[in-house]
Amino acid sequence: MRRLLPVDEWAWDETLFAGSAAHYGVGRMPYPPSVAEAVAEALGGAGTGRLLDVGCGPGSLTIPLAPLFASAVGIDADPDMLAEAGRLADRAGVSNVEWCHLRAEDLPADLGTFRAVSFGQSFHWMDRDLVACRVRGMLSPDGAWIHVGGTTHRGAVDATHSAPPWHRIDELVTRYLGPVRRAGRGTLPDGTRSGEEIVMRRAGFAGPSRIVVTDDRIVERDIDEVVSAVFSLSSSAPHLFADRLGAFELELRHLLTEATATGRFSERLGPIEVVIWRPT
Repeated sequence: MRRLLPVDEWAWDETLFAGSAAHYGVGRMPYPPSVAEAVAEALGGAGTGRLLDVGCGPGSLTIPLAPLFASAVGIDADPDMLAEAGRLADRAGVSNVEWCHLRAEDLPADLGTFRAVSFGQSFHWMDRDLVACRVRGMLSPDGAWIHVGGTTHRGAVDATHSAPPWHRIDELVTRYLGPVRRAGRGTLPDGTRSGEEIVMRRAGFAGPSRIVVTDDRIVERDIDEVVSAVFSLSSSAPHLFADRLGAFELELRHLLTEATATGRFSERLGPIEVVIWRPT
């Protein structure tokens, strides 16, 4: 039986989001346009310089930010995520992005200098001290580190709308995968690491400035989209269920069907935080 690594031994491995790429663009709610607007206002000079998006996944942040720059590079360690990013960029008409199969820890990888380097809910999966130091050396003197954080697989708590039964979904995942959060071949019993501000200051960054973007729109989603939201998570990525994947999905769909008479759910978008650091 394979031993699962606890958080203090956890290390990234290639199975972290195995099987999740196709679900990401379907199950995750997109960042609202006001996120790109906030970044544009904070940085100024729209349409100039280069953007590097680190741990870009399927381009969830790269695609909306790329039009603010002359060119962009998205890097990710998962080739399936990059294939999905290319497909979604083509669909969105965004053509100024180069997609690179690369771990953040392998930067700078001769990619050059950037006006901005962004992380969309990805930094916590990396060797943060190493990546922060290497990224600092890739920023232009007037450059910026942009960290965008928020919960995009589910909406904010709002009793006035018929949200998916997330508590029951979590219970179902626990019944199949156990009570300790799974992550690739390891576990994260206490969740992902905190202390980002200490890491950033240690690497020679000043700040941060914080912008909280709120969007009161209501997003409607059907059962397929909620299923994809579940499979988009590292803690319930398809590979974790092994030969029980079909049984889990069948139960999940039954649970969701029982929870809605219309086959649809509605959720209010949650707040998104844009955190900007500058090299000293």
